[in-house]
Amino acid sequence: MPRPRSLTHTGIATAALAVLDSDGLDGLTMRAVAKELGVGTMSLYRYVTDRDQLEGLIVDLVLDGLDLTVPARASAAKRLAILAERIHETVGAHPAVVPLLVSRRHLSAGTRRWGEAVLGVLAEAGFTGKRRVIAFRTLMSYVLGALQAAVLGALSGAGTTALAELPAEDFPFLADTARHARNVPAKEEFRRGVEIVIRGLDLP
Repeated sequence: MPRPRSLTHTGIATAALAVLDSDGLDGLTMRAVAKELGVGTMSLYRYVTDRDQLEGLIVDLVLDGLDLTVPARASAAKRLAILAERIHETVGAHPAVVPLLVSRRHLSAGTRRWGEAVLGVLAEAGFTGKRRVIAFRTLMSYVLGALQAAVLGALSGAGTTALAELPAEDFPFLADTARHARNVPAKEEFRRGVEIVIRGLDLP
């Protein structure tokens, strides 16, 4: 009788991410992941306790390759922009992971490392106490909000088209803004938004 296949958390997370990418959150089940791995569902439970642990492994896998190195001589504003863009690109490559990141942002080793890097830049720029708390929270909120907005309603999506078609006599600014929004690339939207947020931090 053949020995049961040995699994690793990395292999399980890779299979789970493949399921998530193809079938979304609704399709992420222990049965589906086991099928992706070519094992029985009960075999998977030998390595993963439940769906919650599985979601944690996925977030950790996605953020494991997050590059947190920034140019030492760059301004604080530039370093913060780089860190914001890196996590946005890394997670944005797997849209279905966004809800998992939002709910697990305080649990994931990857988000903790990112947070420590951002806070280090703010500390070097002279931010302390409540000022550092608010600055960090503001930047993090923008990053997470932008990721969610991209998933739920990208500027290139049907929502923008519907707004652009509103009667101009009733919604002149909303309709005009939506028409322009359709021509804004996703990367530019995020980058310029980050620039606005960072300028508001009033870095030295």
